[in-house]
Amino acid sequence: MTNKQTLKRQYLETKTRAGVYAIRNKITGRALVAGSTNVQGTLNRHRFELRSGQHRNARLAQDWVEHGEINFLFEVLDMVKPSEDPAFNATQELEMLVSVWRQEIPCLGELGYDEPRSEP
Repeated sequence: MTNKQTLKRQYLETKTRAGVYAIRNKITGRALVAGSTNVQGTLNRHRFELRSGQHRNARLAQDWVEHGEINFLFEVLDMVKPSEDPAFNATQELEMLVSVWRQEIPCLGELGYDEPRSEP
C-alpha cells in the first residue's frame, strides 16, 4: 500500500468529533465562536472559504482581506466528551458548550462575527 493510500484509509477511518471552535481576529479582537459535529472539518471549511474569497460571513471575509490570514487564530476550544449513558444527548451537550464559550469570549455585535447557531 502506498503512503497516499494509507493516508486516505486513515482519513476515512477517523471518527469526526463534535466541539466548539473560535476564529479570532488578532487586530480587532472580533471572534466567531460556534459548534460543529465535525469541529476540525468545519474549521478547515472556514479557512478554505476565506482563502478562496467565498466565505458566507461578510464581516469576517472583509476583515480577512483587510488584515490578512496571519492575523487570525483558528482554535478548537472544547470537545464533546463521548458517553456510554443512553440518555446522553451530544447535540444538547454541544449547544451547552457553545453557550458557555460565548459567555467566555465576546463574539456578538461589534465584538464578533454574529453566528448565532451551531453548525452541523
